[in-house]
Amino acid sequence: MGARLALLLVKLLALVAALLVAVSGCKPAAAPAPRVALAGHDAFFLWPGVRPPPEVAQAKTLYLLDGEVRRASNARLTVLRPAAPRITHAEVWLVIRLERLDWQPELTRKVMAELDRWQGAGSRVVGLQLDFDAGTRGLDRYAAFLRDIRSQLPRRYRLSVTGLLDWSAHGDPAALAKLGGTVDEVVIQTYQGRRTIPGYEGYLAGLSALPFPYRVGVVEGGEWREPAGLTRDPHYRGTVVFLVRR
Repeated sequence: MGARLALLLVKLLALVAALLVAVSGCKPAAAPAPRVALAGHDAFFLWPGVRPPPEVAQAKTLYLLDGEVRRASNARLTVLRPAAPRITHAEVWLVIRLERLDWQPELTRKVMAELDRWQGAGSRVVGLQLDFDAGTRGLDRYAAFLRDIRSQLPRRYRLSVTGLLDWSAHGDPAALAKLGGTVDEVVIQTYQGRRTIPGYEGYLAGLSALPFPYRVGVVEGGEWREPAGLTRDPHYRGTVVFLVRR
């Protein structure tokens, strides 16, 4: 009996030890990142076909997609809002999506005419935003394009561009400096489509090195955890929520 009891005791101790190891290795699941709700935000991207939620009526800044420069033609502006909006309660940025940078002079004139058309309809148009996925290796060429646009933009309008997350990590400092000397702001996008880009937090840690004012673009319903110290960055201008179709 003594030998059997001793064997049972050894097995029991081994089981207890195994349970302790298992318990010590179990860590509580990380809390899910907060989701982007519209309450508390005052700047929004609004694309054609997206019904404005009530929060848009209280917005301070609206980025409205007006048209596209498609790959098929460097002389044509495809207008997506034939009727110019009349928005008086918020500052309005007229947004043009680009698929190419080799614009013909007539295309530039059409874009400038759109700004005046919207202004004439009664909207508080503050500037032009260009939405182009400029990779870090192409920033020099993009900066040259933007300098040309800036030289033709009436002085009453500001110039904004969208930017990719990896600009803060891999962008050439000299190219970024040229960009910063040309544009009034950059909206860094943390999403693709309706999804937040995984690992966005790591990229945002380098935003303080960017030599220009910036906002952070977040997607409605996507993940967003504001990095510590972001609001203390003198270049940070807040978030812009990309509204999605319901």
